[in-house]
Formats: sequence, C-alpha cells, structure tokens
Amino acid sequence: MNYREISFSPPNIQEEDIEQVVNVLKSGWITTGPVTKQFEKELANYIGNSKVVGLSSCTAALEMTLRILGIGEGDEVIVPAYTYTATAAAVHHTGAKIVMVDIQQDNYEMDYNSLFEKITSNTKAIIPVDIAGIPCDYKKIYEIIEDKRHMFKSQGELQNLFNRIIIVADAAHSFGAECDGMKTGRFADFTCFSFHAVKNLTTGEGGAVTWKNNPLLDDEKIYKQFMLHSLHGQSKDALSKSKAGQWEYDIVAPLYKANMTDIQAAIGYSQLKRYDKTLKRREEIINLYNKCLSSEHIIPIQHFDNKRKSSGHLYIVNLEGIDKDKRDLIIEKMSENGIACNVHYKPLPLLTAYKELGFVIKHYPNSLKMFQNEITLPLHTKLTDDDIHYISETLLGIIKELRN
Repeated sequence: MNYREISFSPPNIQEEDIEQVVNVLKSGWITTGPVTKQFEKELANYIGNSKVVGLSSCTAALEMTLRILGIGEGDEVIVPAYTYTATAAAVHHTGAKIVMVDIQQDNYEMDYNSLFEKITSNTKAIIPVDIAGIPCDYKKIYEIIEDKRHMFKSQGELQNLFNRIIIVADAAHSFGAECDGMKTGRFADFTCFSFHAVKNLTTGEGGAVTWKNNPLLDDEKIYKQFMLHSLHGQSKDALSKSKAGQWEYDIVAPLYKANMTDIQAAIGYSQLKRYDKTLKRREEIINLYNKCLSSEHIIPIQHFDNKRKSSGHLYIVNLEGIDKDKRDLIIEKMSENGIACNVHYKPLPLLTAYKELGFVIKHYPNSLKMFQNEITLPLHTKLTDDDIHYISETLLGIIKELRN
C-alpha cells in the first residue's frame, strides 16, 4: 500500500464544536459559568448519576477527591504499578503514602490477590485504573474491601459514613464504557474522568468527577465541597459574584484552583451529543484491527466480553517473542512508514521519581513483562478502514522481517 501519514491520537474537532466555543466567546462569559453547569448536568444524565463536577484535569479530580475524603499524611492509598504517573502523583500531593501493586500475569488489571495482601489498617482508598477503557473488576474489589472492613480506621465525616476503604476509580480512559449494562461512573464510590486532548471526548484539557448514588451521601453537600476545593475555598463562584450587588464572599480555607471553564465545557458539551457514534466507530476500528492482526504472535487487549464493553480508548498489543530493544525498533520502523505509535505505559518503578521514592521494578515482574513488548497502535475516529489495513500490513511486515 502507498505511504501515508497517520497521527497517533489527534482530536476530532468538528464545525459544531467550533460554533459552541464561538458562542461562548461572544457571550461575554468564558470562565466557569452556565455552560460548565449544563455540561455537568448532561454528563450526569449520560452516566446515570445525580451529580458530576467539571474540573481542570483527571489528576485534579483524583487529588480533590482524596482531599475531600480527608486522606493525607499517615494514610495509605493503593495504586497499580502499571499506570501513568497522574494516578500515583495525586496520592503523593496529599501527603499520603503510595502503595503499589503489580498487575496480573498477562493482564493489565491489578493483581487482586496482591491487593488483598497490601491492605493495612492505614489503607484509606484504592485507585483502580481502567486501562485502555476497559472497566476493572469492581465487584471483586468490593469483595476484598468487605473482607478487610474490620481493619479500617475511619477519620472524618465521609470516612465515617463509608466505614470502609473507599474506591476512587481512575477512569481517565473509560468514559462511556459499560459493565453489566451500567456506565462507568456507577461502579466505584468516586470516579474520575479525563477530557485531555487525546481522549475519546475532549475539552482540550479538563476532567470530571462523579460519585455513584448512595443514600448515605448528601450529593449537594459533596458538590459544594468540590466547588470550594477547586475555587480557592471561595464561598461564592465568579458567576454568582458578578450579579449586581453580590460581590461579597468569604474564603473558608486556603484551598486550590482546579475549575473547568465554559470554553472547555462548550467543546465537551458539543462532543457529548455525538459520543455514542464515537464509541461505535471505535468499536468498528478495534474489530477490524483484530481481524487484520489475527496472529498467534500478536496478542491484543480484550476490549469486549459478555459483561464488559470498553470505551475503546487504546488499541494495545503485546508482541510474543519480542524483547524491549526489538519493540523499540518496531516503533521506529513504523514511524519511518508514517505511523505514530506509543507505549502504555512505562511502569512507575522504572521512572526516576518513583525510584527515588523507593520503588524497585523487580517487585513488579508482571508489569515489567507486559511493558517490554507492548505497542499501542493509532486508534481514533479520523482513521479510515484503509488506514487500519495500512497500519496492520506495515506492522506484520516489520515483524516478519525481524523474525527472519
């Protein structure tokens, strides 16, 4: 096939997205305001929860959630070793101790046996990661938490209400994914999404947090806590303050700045209207990849089964019999053919920041094994079927050349 340039994950910005942003720019109100609030309501309706909070990133959503839960110094939060730094960095920002668990053998989900063993009386939260858009086994995680409930030591109002370890999902990849007919956002106690530029639904930069419906929780009170934490602890947002005679406000605590703007929300609100079509096309691309790359030596991550339906965020494959050096060479040769590939992820213990915190990769052998021959192929809605054939044929050709 003829040479072509294929980007890894460009945003699919359409004319209606641009029109929504222009409308906001013309409105005279561009920061957090009516469009953000409408986007939050539409997200909540889409997920099936009462409330969603729009924020500046998924990282901010994770950190704000941990802080609102009263998690900090002396506490422990469990994360997988196979994830992006944001998952663990959010824990570190709060002063809590990062506790890492390996993934399963030949599977990107955290090892649930290891998770069980790592829980102590200081464990306050677990952050599972829905890698590539595939929901974790939240039922299993809840079972583990119940088995360890007797060890939990609650501190503060929200922890007292739960009276157990709290699940805060890193669903940066899995907006729109489903399990047993329910959408992501309704499994974990709290769920954090990313709307970064490379995500299925983007706001340029941005994220959100939601929490599943729980009769023990005061939804409006929690929403207001997120507003305080994301707007410097200010008792009144800018839109409310702008009304005639309503300048007066208070700062209830010296908190943080992590709000979503109406400009961002306008893009997301527009993209949400066509999101089901986006998911459908991603599923079509995944199925075509699976067909084109049908080989006993290429092992794709499984996006769909009888219970789980992925958001199809990443097309991850492991190349059997290929080591790290050859994997890197394959990525280089793919680039020479105009195809941008990636690796998801370099396990955290391989990174300088986490080495300096004392994490050693030999304690996470499954993560290291999966990383060494993993390649992520382009997956986005600008791809044509011909593009998928070109990518697949190029990859198969390079692998064949290396094996000979």
